[in-house]
Amino acid sequence: MPQSTLTVLIIIAAVLLLAVFIAAIVLGIRAERRRRLAETLEKRRDDEVQYAFIINPSKPQAATQRLHIQEFCRSKGLNRIRFYDTQLDKDGRACALEALEDGADVVIAVGGDGTVRTVASAVSGTGHALGIIPIGTGNLFARNMGIPVDDIDAALTVATSHGSRLVDMGRLRLLDHPEDDHGHAFLIIAGIGFDAAMIDDTDPALKANISWLAYFVGGIKNLFAPKFRGNLTITSSDGSTHSIKNLDFRTIMAGNCGQIPVFSLMPAASYDDGILDFEIIDTTGGILGWANLFGDVVHQTITGKPEQNPLSTNSTVEQVQGITAEITLEKPAKAQVDGDMLPETKHIRFSVDQRALIVRVPDTSTLKTAQVAAANATSDFAETTSILEPVK
Repeated sequence: MPQSTLTVLIIIAAVLLLAVFIAAIVLGIRAERRRRLAETLEKRRDDEVQYAFIINPSKPQAATQRLHIQEFCRSKGLNRIRFYDTQLDKDGRACALEALEDGADVVIAVGGDGTVRTVASAVSGTGHALGIIPIGTGNLFARNMGIPVDDIDAALTVATSHGSRLVDMGRLRLLDHPEDDHGHAFLIIAGIGFDAAMIDDTDPALKANISWLAYFVGGIKNLFAPKFRGNLTITSSDGSTHSIKNLDFRTIMAGNCGQIPVFSLMPAASYDDGILDFEIIDTTGGILGWANLFGDVVHQTITGKPEQNPLSTNSTVEQVQGITAEITLEKPAKAQVDGDMLPETKHIRFSVDQRALIVRVPDTSTLKTAQVAAANATSDFAETTSILEPVK
C-alpha cells in the first residue's frame, strides 16, 4: 500500500475516532442532564388546580399529544382540565383570555414559540402561571427556560407541579397602527428590518423539514436588499435617553433572551433583569460585510461577550441595554416578534414588562440569570456604544 494512501486512511480513521469520542461525550452529557432532571422532578409536588391547555391544532402531533395529555392528567388525578384550540381568527391570546374568564388557575401553551408568545401575552401580569409543552419547530423560549423539548411527560410534570420563576415580557407596539389595542408580546427576540424580511421569506415547508436552518435560505434572499434609515431613541434604566438621527442599518433587534440554537445573538441578555438588549446591525461591502457579521456572531458565541470580532472591517454590531426604544423610519419596513410577522410599519416602540410573567420551570434556584448575564456585560452599554449619544 502506498505511503500516501496509508496516511490518508490514518487521517480518516483519526477523524472518525474523534467524531465517535465527541458523540460519546455529548450523549453522556445528555444522559446526565436527563438523570438530574428526573431527580428534580421526582421531588416536585403536583398542583391540583384548574388547568387550561391552549393547543395549536395545526401542529402535526397535536392530536396525538392531546390524547397523551389527557392520559397523563388522568394518571396523576388531575381532573380539572380543559382544552382550547387556536384558530385562524382566534389566537393563543384570545384563547388564554377565555380560559382565564372560565376560571383557569394555570394556563399551559401546547405548541411552538408563536403559541407560547400569544398565550403569555394574556397571562402576563395576571398572577396566573404559564406552563409550556413545546411541540414546535424551534421551541426557543422553552430551551432558554430549561424546559424539556424532547420529553413530553417531563414537560407535563413541570407544567402541572409547583416550581416557577418570574420572567420579563417584551412588547412591540406599532404606533402607526391605531387599530392595535395592545403591544405585541415577545419572549425571545423582536426586530425590524433584515431579520423580519428573512423570516417572512422562509418557506414554512422547508422550516418543518430542517428547522431553524431554513432561515438561512430566507436570509440569502435579502442579502442585497436596501438598507433602512430612521431615527432611534433608547431610554436606559436610569431614565436617561440616547438618540441618533438618520441612522442607516440592516436590522434593529430587541432581545429578552439572546440564545438561539448553536449561536448567541445577545450574550448579556437575561430574561429576568428588567431590561431589554438592543442590537443595531449594519454591513458594508456586499458579501464581505455579511461574512464579517457572521464572524462577529461566532466570536461572541465563543467568548460569551457582547463584542465584535476585532478582525471585522465591514460590519458593525452595536449593543445597548434599556427599558424602551422608539424607532421612526423613512419608509415602511417589516417587523417580527418571536418569528411571527407583523404588518409593515414606520413607527414602533419596544418596551418591557418587568418580571410580569410567572413561568413553571424545572430549575427554580435562587441564582438569578441577571447576575450571570451581568458578568458577561460591558460596564455600561450606553457609554461604550459608539453611535448613541445622550440627548441634551
